Amino acid sequence: MSSPGRAPRNSLTRDRVVRQALALADRDGIAVLTIRALAAECGVKPMAIYHHIASKEAILDAIVDAVFEEIYLPRADRPWREELAHRSRSMREALGRHPWAQSLMEARRNPGPANLQGHEACLEVLRTHGFSLPATAHAYAVLDAFVYGFSLQEAMLGQIDLESSAPELIESMDLARYPRLMEFATQHVLAEDYSFASSFEVGLDLVLDALERVRSAYGGPDAPE
Repeated sequence: MSSPGRAPRNSLTRDRVVRQALALADRDGIAVLTIRALAAECGVKPMAIYHHIASKEAILDAIVDAVFEEIYLPRADRPWREELAHRSRSMREALGRHPWAQSLMEARRNPGPANLQGHEACLEVLRTHGFSLPATAHAYAVLDAFVYGFSLQEAMLGQIDLESSAPELIESMDLARYPRLMEFATQHVLAEDYSFASSFEVGLDLVLDALERVRSAYGGPDAPE
């Protein structure tokens, strides 16, 4: 990890601390994000960080909120399916840029304004378009489970660089006793147009189709017209 030079006096701001923390986590992973490492990144002494953000937990809250700021806010005055699809794609892209955020997005005890606004916007879309409270709970949980789950699997496969290293990986495995796995690996994964990412749109369509059924199955008197 590089060590930036000393920052000019009084040049540190809360915004700069957050931006540097985000950059550090993106580059080196969340495990290396300590006050000392962040101070070195900012070119200041560790105590200078505390003048702007009180603790490491507050820094984590802030960088998670910065990721939420990158995610599209769905609008309730537009078709719900299109808006939630747009938001899901945007969320996957944000998680791809910041893979460390995967385990932190829904784990903050002090969520920031972008975090809260993102949840409010999704709930507003669902409630405005006739999802009862139970249907809203199920729909939101299932949609986010799909996006987070797909993004996590995508990140894991990225660690082994599957799409470029597939021939070597498959060659190194003895698949003679696993004919279906052999078929899948040699005829699908090794195909010229193979892309794991292409399954995202297939899965998203399936989930959105299911949400329509959830809306019908869990309708109730509290559902807006």
